[in-house]
Amino acid sequence: MYWTLELASKLEDAPWPATKEELIDYAVRSGAPLEVIENLNEIEDEGEIYETIEDVWPDYPTKEDFLFNEDEY
Repeated sequence: MYWTLELASKLEDAPWPATKEELIDYAVRSGAPLEVIENLNEIEDEGEIYETIEDVWPDYPTKEDFLFNEDEY
């Protein structure tokens, strides 16, 4: 399983919180790339409810991960 920012962005508007099946259904209906659906299928399903993309991809970069300071501009 691999994630990129582009792939993860396809789940930004997903109906959070969601189960694995709901995320897969959303990805299929929204026309997300096959890689997104494959990544979601590889998640070990223990009936968990995922609150955010960070629950699916723990290394998801946040605004704090970048050095750009929006307040300066």
